[in-house]
Amino acid sequence: MAASSVDIDHVVPLAAGWRSGAWAWDAAKRRAFANDLTRPRLIAVSAKSNRAKGDPTPATWKSPAVDSWCLYAKAWTHVKVVYGLTITEAERAALVEMLDTCTPSTTARC
Repeated sequence: MAASSVDIDHVVPLAAGWRSGAWAWDAAKRRAFANDLTRPRLIAVSAKSNRAKGDPTPATWKSPAVDSWCLYAKAWTHVKVVYGLTITEAERAALVEMLDTCTPSTTARC
């Protein structure tokens, strides 16, 4: 795969972070959030899929690959908790639905 066909995706998009509390942070914390390599923040994805996803929350976007929901929802939740970001009721409901797909094998990979 050519490097030009790969994007680095923020699990919690920067715009979604902004809407859920990052607007109140100073520049240093926003920079840390955008570039955090120690948590499941940044993932390599196809450029096509990243552009198709955009910046929504799980309330309005879920991967068509249902087998990825568990890991995605766990990563999303972890980032939101670590950074003290809020979630909406619709986001919570979607995350619960996604987390309900977790099995012992997907939980072991987290």
